[in-house]
Amino acid sequence: MGIRSEETHNRTLTVRSPSGIHTFMGKKYSRPEALRDVATHYCAGCGHGIVHRVIAEAVDELGIRTRTVGIAPVGCAVLAYDYFNFDVTEAAHGRTPAVATGLKRAMPDRVIFSYQGDGDLAAIGTAEIVHAANRGENITVFFVNNAVYGMTGGQMAPTSLLQQKTTTTPTGRNAAVHGSPIRVCELLATLDGVAYLERVALSSPKAVRKLKKAVTKAFRTQMDGQGFSLVECLSSCPTYQRLSPTDALSFVGDVMTKTFPPGIYKDWEKKDA
Repeated sequence: MGIRSEETHNRTLTVRSPSGIHTFMGKKYSRPEALRDVATHYCAGCGHGIVHRVIAEAVDELGIRTRTVGIAPVGCAVLAYDYFNFDVTEAAHGRTPAVATGLKRAMPDRVIFSYQGDGDLAAIGTAEIVHAANRGENITVFFVNNAVYGMTGGQMAPTSLLQQKTTTTPTGRNAAVHGSPIRVCELLATLDGVAYLERVALSSPKAVRKLKKAVTKAFRTQMDGQGFSLVECLSSCPTYQRLSPTDALSFVGDVMTKTFPPGIYKDWEKKDA
């Protein structure tokens, strides 16, 4: 999805079904240079693979592969360095914004991004993300929010929805007991150091195209020296949302968006206009 037009070509697909023979025009895509040709460890229907590919496409199109450095989190994406075809380092749980800060200050000519899940960013890493954003560090963060802890067994995450059942909230999340979901974009939007914030729900091809624009904009925000940027990706986790891959996409688009409305929460270009 979303690959460069010069890397696509039309093809004809013929399908036989009980209702007859159907012919479709489609597109065949090639792998971005910034994405390695390796098998995935992610569960079927997981959104991480989509986000990885979109980041790789944006890196290729911006021509920044040889000067991009990513920081992988602790969580489902802990092996992200296996997939990206550029420099990627690892950070302690929740500390990717701190590592990104050090790398960017030491190598200001590099494009630095951190990649984090909801537990890594909004639980153990809350202090790091808030203070990096508040300082206006010129880094980019890609935040994958699937409303559950996927790596450790499906426990309640800071972003789990009210009434959502998890292994640690078997009767559903209760605001009086567990608090309400943390809305990261709304929280960070109050900080002066933030230049760009956008939330996208990965529930359809149209939404993935929006993600591509958001990822590209976030990288350009950093490349233009405007300060901190973050893109939040509402993602499916069929395994611990206890849904089929198709139903998990519907859960993202129809349910998660009510708690986490997609949209642009801060944009330095519109502010300066």
